[in-house]
Amino acid sequence: MNELNATHDPKRRSWVESANDSSGDFPIQNLPFAVFRHAGSAEGFRGGVAIGDQIVDLDAASDAGIFKGIAERAAEAASGHTLNPLMAMGPAAWSALRAALSDALTTGSALEAQLRPCLVSQTKAEYGVPAHIGDYTDFYTSVHHATNIGRLFRPDNPLLPNYKWVPIGYHGRASSIGVSGQSFPRPVGQIMPPGTDKPVLAPSKRLDYELEMGIFIGGGNALGSRISIEAAESHVFGLCLLNDWSARDLQAWEYQPLGPFLAKNFATTISPWIVTLEALAPYRVGWTRATDDPQPLPYLDCDALRDEGAIDIKLEVLIESERMRAESLPPHRVCFTSYRNAYWAISQLVAHHTINGCNLQPGDLLGTGTLSGPTATEAGALIELTVGGKQPIALPGGEQRTFLEDGDGVILRAYCARPDAVRVGFGDCVGRILPARPL
Repeated sequence: MNELNATHDPKRRSWVESANDSSGDFPIQNLPFAVFRHAGSAEGFRGGVAIGDQIVDLDAASDAGIFKGIAERAAEAASGHTLNPLMAMGPAAWSALRAALSDALTTGSALEAQLRPCLVSQTKAEYGVPAHIGDYTDFYTSVHHATNIGRLFRPDNPLLPNYKWVPIGYHGRASSIGVSGQSFPRPVGQIMPPGTDKPVLAPSKRLDYELEMGIFIGGGNALGSRISIEAAESHVFGLCLLNDWSARDLQAWEYQPLGPFLAKNFATTISPWIVTLEALAPYRVGWTRATDDPQPLPYLDCDALRDEGAIDIKLEVLIESERMRAESLPPHRVCFTSYRNAYWAISQLVAHHTINGCNLQPGDLLGTGTLSGPTATEAGALIELTVGGKQPIALPGGEQRTFLEDGDGVILRAYCARPDAVRVGFGDCVGRILPARPL
């Protein structure tokens, strides 16, 4: 687990004034990574780091001679169109670059004059998917979500017996992962209408979102080798927000016996900024398992996990309908929960993924699965909030929703906050539903 150091000092301030806003996502204590270019330009994407409402252009900063030693090599690795080369360098390089940036951006830094011309306003930028994602695995880490979904389909046996023993996951579609701002047509597939015995091909009528975190792998492992739970987090570059859009009617017909397919592969949206585990160190909390639940097998358990294996990340979901936008109504929050409620921790997912010798690679993405909490207002998907579509939720202006309609936008947000540390955020993860393409 990452230890606290000077980059976490809550008294540290930046000469970028917007970074000192206590309600902002990107203080000097954060410094998340993305790839960007000037909006509407033909420039190549390159690595950047958020500071307040600005972006440090790492390619320009490297050319300006801001970095030395391992930090210089890390900045050069992050100057290309993806962050995979930086991810592959490992924790020492990530930490060195973050420390060098923190020092250079601190109030009174002698490097201010050199670094200031390397800043780009976030309002003038557009973002790409931050890594080449070779593979994408989606897990099922919220026992509350698993139980709520199970009750809808198996009222007498909502939680299958393997859930509390093994981190459940499936391999998803990497090529349809897009960055915040993604718009996509309503998915089409086979649906079995109630009371019939023949499926039809039609647009989904039960389109849903799923509130998740994305976990970007840094250094990988060789095929046939394993990553121990003690070493697992040293292989994790950082976290982002992830919306695993789901067509529930397609899913209900196709998921047996092999699981999700067309119900999931049409789009997955991630936030552009990757917050490093080092930046999240002040928000660590102990990972716990109820004493009357099965305790993890030894390969999924260690002292560090028990001491600080969870992270208290506040999570929220907001919906903005087309009518709300037309009437200038603000997005409406429908969920507020925390990542600390996850039944399985980051290190457990990595250790389990590799226990059979599966080779993770830099830039691979793991989804946590829907992060629902224990109460009704903490449900991370509409299928839970509306009890399978039976209890509509109210939106401002008199609208209701059981599932998403054309024109709806979904916004995911996340942040960490505590009295003795500076608020750290993830930025927005935004996606919007377009009408289905004609059949």
